[in-house]
Amino acid sequence: MRKHRFTIVGEMLSSLLRRVLAVPVSVLFIGCATIDRQFAHSEQDRAGLTTGTRGETCCVMAKGTPKQTALVQAATGLLGRSSIRLNGRSYSSDCSGLVRAVYAMQQIDLYGGLGDLDGGNGVGRIYTHVMQHGSIHYGPAVRPGDVVFFHNTWDFNGDSLPNDPLTHVGVVEQVERDGTVTFVSWVSSGVERYRMNLQRPDTHKAGNGRILNDYLRRRKADDHPTTRYLAGQLFAAFGTLLR
Repeated sequence: MRKHRFTIVGEMLSSLLRRVLAVPVSVLFIGCATIDRQFAHSEQDRAGLTTGTRGETCCVMAKGTPKQTALVQAATGLLGRSSIRLNGRSYSSDCSGLVRAVYAMQQIDLYGGLGDLDGGNGVGRIYTHVMQHGSIHYGPAVRPGDVVFFHNTWDFNGDSLPNDPLTHVGVVEQVERDGTVTFVSWVSSGVERYRMNLQRPDTHKAGNGRILNDYLRRRKADDHPTTRYLAGQLFAAFGTLLR
C-alpha cells in the first residue's frame, strides 16, 4: 500500500512539474522555488505535499561509486562559502545554484541544457531533470551525492498556507548510524551542512543534545497552525542520477 501511495505521489509531482515547465519564463521566480503563483493556488491539492510518512524506514547508506563520491567532495568543498564559483564559472547564490554547480563537476547540467533562464526555475528544473535521466525515490538506501528535495521551506505563493511544493534542494553527504542523513545546502547565509532524520521527523534534538533535524523554515508569528519547520517534516524525495 505504501509503495502504491509513493507511486501516486510521484505521478502527481510529475504532472505538476510538466505544467510548470510549460509556463513562460517571464512568470517564473528566482531562488529555491519552482511554482508560479497562479499555478500553485489551483494545483496545491495535487502536489503530493504529505510529509512525515515517506521514508519511515529510511535511511541507510549505499556504497558510493567514484562519481558519486566526487559529488560529495565537490559539495563539502563549498562549505562555508557565501558565493558559488567552480572551474571558473559562477552560479546563483541559492540552493539550486549550489546543486547545479556540484553536478556540473561531473559534466551534468541539471537545467537540462536550457542554460541560464531569465527568472530561473530552480528546484523544479532539477527535479524534472532527475525524473527524466535518473530516479526519484524515498529510500531506504540513499547514495552519496543523491539530490534531496523539500516542500514548504517558505511561503512561496504568499497565501500563508503550507502548500508550496519543491521549494528547496541539497546534496546528500552521508547517513549516520542512527539513520540521520547529512546533506549540504544553501539556506540564507551560505553553504552549510544540515541533518535530517526521517525516523524521528518531529525531533530537533535527541536527549543527548545531538541534532537529528535542522530547521529549514523560519518560524513567523502569522504561520498557519499546520506549518512544519524541521527537515524531516519537510522532506519530499531523494533523486539519483549517477551510478
